[in-house]
Amino acid sequence: MTHDIGSGAPAYPPIEDHGIIGDLHTVALVGVDGTIDWCCLPRFDAPSVFGSLLDAERGGFFRVTVPAAERTKQMYMPDSNVLLTRFLAQDAVAELYDFMVPDHPSCGRGTRQIVRQVRVLRGRATVEVRCRPAFDYARAPHEVTVVEGAGAVFSGPAGRLALRSSVPLRADGDAAHATVTLGPGESLRLAAQWQDDGRREVLRPLEAAEATALLDGTLRYWDGWLRGSQYRGRYRETVERSALVLKLLVHQPTGALVAAATTSLPESPGGGRNWDYRYTWIRDAAFTLYALMRLGFTEEAAAFIDWLHQRCVQAPPGTGLQVLYGIDGRADLPETELTHLAGYRCSRPVRIGNDAARQLQLDIHGELMDSVYLYNKYGEPISYELWEALGRQLDWLEKHWEEPDDGIWENRGGRRRFTYSALMTWVAFERAIRIARHRGMPAPVERWRDAAAAAYRHVQDHCWSPDRGAYCQYPDGTTLDASLLVMPLVKFAGPGDPRFLSTVRRIEEELVSDSLVHRYETDGADGLSGGEGTFNLCSFWYVEALARAGRVGEARYVFEKMITHANHLGLYAEEIGPAGEARGNFPQAFTHLALISAATNLDRALSAHRGSVARHWQSP
Repeated sequence: MTHDIGSGAPAYPPIEDHGIIGDLHTVALVGVDGTIDWCCLPRFDAPSVFGSLLDAERGGFFRVTVPAAERTKQMYMPDSNVLLTRFLAQDAVAELYDFMVPDHPSCGRGTRQIVRQVRVLRGRATVEVRCRPAFDYARAPHEVTVVEGAGAVFSGPAGRLALRSSVPLRADGDAAHATVTLGPGESLRLAAQWQDDGRREVLRPLEAAEATALLDGTLRYWDGWLRGSQYRGRYRETVERSALVLKLLVHQPTGALVAAATTSLPESPGGGRNWDYRYTWIRDAAFTLYALMRLGFTEEAAAFIDWLHQRCVQAPPGTGLQVLYGIDGRADLPETELTHLAGYRCSRPVRIGNDAARQLQLDIHGELMDSVYLYNKYGEPISYELWEALGRQLDWLEKHWEEPDDGIWENRGGRRRFTYSALMTWVAFERAIRIARHRGMPAPVERWRDAAAAAYRHVQDHCWSPDRGAYCQYPDGTTLDASLLVMPLVKFAGPGDPRFLSTVRRIEEELVSDSLVHRYETDGADGLSGGEGTFNLCSFWYVEALARAGRVGEARYVFEKMITHANHLGLYAEEIGPAGEARGNFPQAFTHLALISAATNLDRALSAHRGSVARHWQSP
């Protein structure tokens, strides 16, 4: 299903029927029919201005379309985040260029604008424009003022959006619209600019020369940025698209990476697993630093390590880090429900904020220390101030690591001791010891060594199930957990370790379906209603586990099959449903980070071992 272009309000398109554009402060999702149905301004975690993805009637949208088009196709301009949508009618072809102007001196700082330009290539095409914002998650009213010959202004207590236009607009209730027929070589230009700083500039039309300059500057920026990539492997196009997505999800002023661009897109239609991912998880740190540095993007890695530094320094004495923070470092992220919104395809609740910020997830200290270790080794030496702040975190972890927690998957069914948390406790102390040894930093190395040894023995003595022949989700339990595929990735187990190989086989038997991997069995014990799809992050972890275990042909098969599960632009949501549809928030940073890691390590394994696909993966 696509947007209903014949009525005033759009219907719900598939999650995967979207591209993403952004300006390094926020992003917009653009449907294959030319509708922007999600955009928060002026930054990722601000209230939505266009939100029809979460409520087709109330949410607000910005549509530029050719009603006579029988087909549409989307692509990115080469080496960029400039999105091109082609409208193919029987007697006409038109192209829509969508982009946001990056926050960079070469493009003009502080512009905060969405630029949309339609150009007709063949025949005569009628183009329809309709812009109806809905400020503050559709909670705040606004008025429309048409400025003749220049565009329209949407203003209210929650904000002001100025829409510059090269064609006359008409007011229609709380919307502005236009219908224009263009011939070959003719164009229509629009720019929606957010104004929240008291500026009241005179609205002027978007002239062709200015639109061309903005497009050229944006293309140059993205091309120049991507030239910094050092990846030269087999999957260059796929990896570079993931890098471009990740760059869009980085908040330029702070260096923080949001987990995804959206909130409340369901993991299961009609279910309650709908979360706000527009924040920064400490857990993402190690994967972010690893992916960015492997590709050569040291500036982004340095910015993110600085963000982590601030969180460690600002943590109150005697406390551990939170699981997640706002992009500006704020700790208070209360989870509330927007009951006036219908939800994506009526999947409620719609949530803003995330109560996971108040959970206890002990594993985050392992990811934190792993990221610092990687940066200290491959980036720049860490500061003494950061080292002291990390020491305080390790002191806290040493006292609390044996407590029950909520786990990596943010369980809401009550705390228990999770194997993954103990595993990452070992990582935290082991990496701290490495840093201290390498840099000669002052440290209670003997205490850390004892803590690491205790965590290691706990996993081996209590989390291994001889009956299941696998490491299980929690001590003395029987539930399998795909998070334990990371054991060789973090050097806890060798890739040929018999216990690990046996665990992989059990996971394959129970959690793998057509090469796609479920996180764990969702039987209600996690305190959440509804099911979920396969988890893309775990599928890429599976690729790495196979490659490290010497099953290189199978790893390549799974990886290349995973590539086919991306959408038409190479983007991934959090999960994949049974019909191959995208589920969960979109696009998800963790998935693209894991893709980069899997691709680089698979490249290395393929270069060392030219094996064929094992019989297990061949058709009968």
